[in-house]
Amino acid sequence: MDIKSVKLHGRSVTYAHAGEGPVLLLIHGMAGDFQNWQAVIEPLSRHHTVLAPDMPGHGGSAPGGGDYSLGALASGLRDLLATLGHERVTLVGHSLGGGVAMQFSYQFPEMTERLVLVSSGGLGPEVSLVLRAAALPGADRFIATTAGGAGAVGSAIGRGLSLVGIRPPADAAEVGRGYASLADSDRRAAFLATLRSVVGTGGQRVHAGDRLYLAEGLPVLIIWGARDPIIPVHHGEQAHEAIPGSRLEIFDGVGHLPQIEAPARFVAVLEDFLTDTEPRPFDAGEWRARLQTTADDTEG
Repeated sequence: MDIKSVKLHGRSVTYAHAGEGPVLLLIHGMAGDFQNWQAVIEPLSRHHTVLAPDMPGHGGSAPGGGDYSLGALASGLRDLLATLGHERVTLVGHSLGGGVAMQFSYQFPEMTERLVLVSSGGLGPEVSLVLRAAALPGADRFIATTAGGAGAVGSAIGRGLSLVGIRPPADAAEVGRGYASLADSDRRAAFLATLRSVVGTGGQRVHAGDRLYLAEGLPVLIIWGARDPIIPVHHGEQAHEAIPGSRLEIFDGVGHLPQIEAPARFVAVLEDFLTDTEPRPFDAGEWRARLQTTADDTEG
């Protein structure tokens, strides 16, 4: 795996790159970075080109220009792919990244071969109280005060549990690492701007339900942890019912980060999906007809 960077619109974008073949674009979640995928990049790269970018203001990427909406994040990924010379991709989005992946498939259907949603945002209002609290005024000061020691505290707790024979959850260290990164003021500002573009104090503000019909004919895989404390598993079940032909894989005993908590199963499920499906060809006339049909139904 190589860690590279490229300048887009005058700002540095960091991404992990591995392998050769059809392109898999791995899109991380809130306060994450390419390392959220580290356990699965190498095995997936045996048959694919794997790209895992850090979104603006996350990981090694510079903060964006102020617009952290799903549309802006999707456009940034399109620009990265164009810069790297890739015309079509299979999108794999986790949490916020799932919302970005759905937005990308809607904005750029000609570039989308398949869609994989992992504990995805944007499929219902419910979300953890912690994220809703971060949308409150004054959250910046609280995060600035507590984030600095989060990584050390998380490591100490993990060591303590290990000493008494308890294995800490595989995702605990990753969550702590992501939170600790918010001690940096630029990262914290980007996190809060990104969060508040999709989450309010009442829950998720963005819902893809009115556009899921556009995924008809697109190979779609939905992966969720049965014990997800951040976004409830019934969001994945409802999306599966709404998207004809989609596949749903629920990982028992797993929380919000299936690719970290159960990497071997994650890779096996994803590889089976990639082998069993063909990339959707893009037909502009069909896409236009689908939109027009929906418009006619609405007018009726």
